[in-house]
Amino acid sequence: MKKQLLTLLLCGGSFAFAQQPVDYVNPFIGTSNFGTTNPGAVCPQGMMSVTPFNVMGSETNEFDKDSRWWSTPYTSDNDFFTGYAHVNLSGVGCPELGGLLLMPTSGELKVDYHEYGSHYEKEVAHPGYYSNILTKYNIKTEVTATPRTGLSRFTFPKGQGNILLNLGEGLTNETGATVRFVSDTEIEGSKLMGTFCYNPQAVFPIYFVMQVNKAPKEKGYWKKQREMKGVEAQWDADAGKYKLYTKYTREISGDDVGVWFKYDVAEQEQIEVKIGVSFVSIENARENLKAEQPGFDFDKIASAARDKWNDDLSRITVEGGTNDEKTIFYTGLYHLLIHPNILQDVNGEYPKMESLEVGKTSGNRYTVFSLWDTYRNVSSLMTLLYPDRQLDIIQTMIDMYKENGWLPKWELYGRETFTMEGDPSIPYIVDAWMKGLRDFDTTTAYEAMRKGATTPGEFNLLRPDANDYFSLGYVPLREQYDNSVSHALEYYLADWNLSQFAEALGKKEDAKLFYDRSMGYKHYYCKDFGTLRPILPDGKFYEPFDPKQGENFEPSPGFHEGNAWNYTFYVPHDIKGLAKLMGGNKKFVNKLQGVFDDGNYDPANEPDIAYPYLFSYFKGEEWRTQKEVHKILKSGYHNAPNGVPGNEDAGTMSTWAIFSMMGFYPACPGDADYVLTSPVFDKITIHLDKKYYPAGDLVIEASHATPESIYIQSIQAGGKKLKGYTISHQDLVKAGTLKFTLGDQPKK
Repeated sequence: MKKQLLTLLLCGGSFAFAQQPVDYVNPFIGTSNFGTTNPGAVCPQGMMSVTPFNVMGSETNEFDKDSRWWSTPYTSDNDFFTGYAHVNLSGVGCPELGGLLLMPTSGELKVDYHEYGSHYEKEVAHPGYYSNILTKYNIKTEVTATPRTGLSRFTFPKGQGNILLNLGEGLTNETGATVRFVSDTEIEGSKLMGTFCYNPQAVFPIYFVMQVNKAPKEKGYWKKQREMKGVEAQWDADAGKYKLYTKYTREISGDDVGVWFKYDVAEQEQIEVKIGVSFVSIENARENLKAEQPGFDFDKIASAARDKWNDDLSRITVEGGTNDEKTIFYTGLYHLLIHPNILQDVNGEYPKMESLEVGKTSGNRYTVFSLWDTYRNVSSLMTLLYPDRQLDIIQTMIDMYKENGWLPKWELYGRETFTMEGDPSIPYIVDAWMKGLRDFDTTTAYEAMRKGATTPGEFNLLRPDANDYFSLGYVPLREQYDNSVSHALEYYLADWNLSQFAEALGKKEDAKLFYDRSMGYKHYYCKDFGTLRPILPDGKFYEPFDPKQGENFEPSPGFHEGNAWNYTFYVPHDIKGLAKLMGGNKKFVNKLQGVFDDGNYDPANEPDIAYPYLFSYFKGEEWRTQKEVHKILKSGYHNAPNGVPGNEDAGTMSTWAIFSMMGFYPACPGDADYVLTSPVFDKITIHLDKKYYPAGDLVIEASHATPESIYIQSIQAGGKKLKGYTISHQDLVKAGTLKFTLGDQPKK
């Protein structure tokens, strides 16, 4: 940990002099506390990321766990480096990808990662760049990336230098690879990936081409396996090591295979390695490499990656606040822009959804749709800040329906993993439509949504328990841990969104059908406990019932990854109706405040992340929103590896902080209104895209007399005083200015 703290100090030392948004980003935020982010090199929404891999083994065996238990290739809690993984996920909860492990060593060639792995020091990470020094070899490693390719630069000490590409290890639950030499300086091949969250149908290949800028003195393969006659490379018990292939073959396949290069290197000699990838073919991987890296120029590629990040991060500029607050803010924006990422190659080809066919696009085809997470706030922020990309993302979702017959739920590189609950494409798309982004195939989008909302359960891939939901108005608990309440709550919100969409499209009967369904949450309300409670098939409440069961992610009847308190207020489309069930506004507010006071609020659990904003639906209680939001920002978000309150969830946790620090939040997906709170910064300028928002920049100003000035006294939008504590998306983007007058005491 001393190493990590030193790294943060070194990286943070320049923050006080930063002039560009990119200089405030600390890629180490979220690399501990189960945040599952990583500090690797990646471009905004790029297919390629080059990430240090340190969750597999150690020389002392203190960290020697199977990597397939880890959902991230990197954690700040370990420092045993076994290579750079190419193409990785950021902020997800299941292991996947993290393969194509590139490792430099010096001295005797070894191919077992327990033996060749090294501790490291002097980490440095900036957007698009990462480096460290391997203490075992005194090798400096540096990596950078383009959208579809990675580039590594290794600085060796004098003597024998080795470069290894390990195709057998990684985070993926699948194994198996094929690799062949094309020339002394180029290899090509493929590796099997998949079964994200242990879903057996979600398997796919990744294709790669690797080139080095110097021919080796020797090259070859290795293959780990049991002793077999007629095999040239196998375990040599007498020598205590694996035999290596040299000239016996030009191609090799297997579960644990790799390629090695040997060099005689001078002191401080640098060797560069570039890798291009594709999810279509080896030919496309080579074409991607040729188009994005025609030569070897590490500094040029790293500089271009930095510029790409700075351009995107500069969509918002902030003034005031502390350097740590700016770092938290811009690192959050950085995390937002990692997924979803592009899937198409430079020629426009991509793997079609759930198909062996290849599609072609003239725009951007996206992948990695963690929609159960991102529909809650990421959709709104993409609509506001990057509307052109948001439209491409939505059109991708609609095209997936055309190719596969269903909207995505948790899509990964052309495969559906069916992870988490609900029908999340509906609120993601409807939220954008309600906020004015309508330049997509609306007819097909509605057709796709309606299919998921009306198909019987035995044929419904998105809502497998739809029959109970349709006939009863709720999903009964048929197995002890079937997440029935969580399923139903997601369906209610999706159907409310679909109702709004149908109403806007003039489909009155559908609008009523889906609205009536969305009110079914009332079945679950139990007056005895004042919470939602699972219902048995006979219509009775489940017992024995403990609303706190599941608070530490242990199994909880009816609820997924949480407990009744995390879900009871998750009816954002009918907060006033829920308050009536609870006995009136005052009782609702007191019960909601008790969630925070009694420690039942989980800032890392999606169903309750909007809870702080629900106070503002009740006149005179808005100050509670301002108080709780600032408490969460201070307690949950830090300029440190544990600086995200839990799993980043593909940008969702960071997006909560971004909105909250700017002073407004989309508390109900599909509702065009934002709930207002007090901004962290003195001035925030959002450079809106004039193609979609002709009024231009939105400037948010807040007068902070003291650090305790967090309570709103008055708000002006476009020079006019607001009467309440909400503002519509359309009024926000037309306002020009949003001014907050703040004080130390609540305005009641």
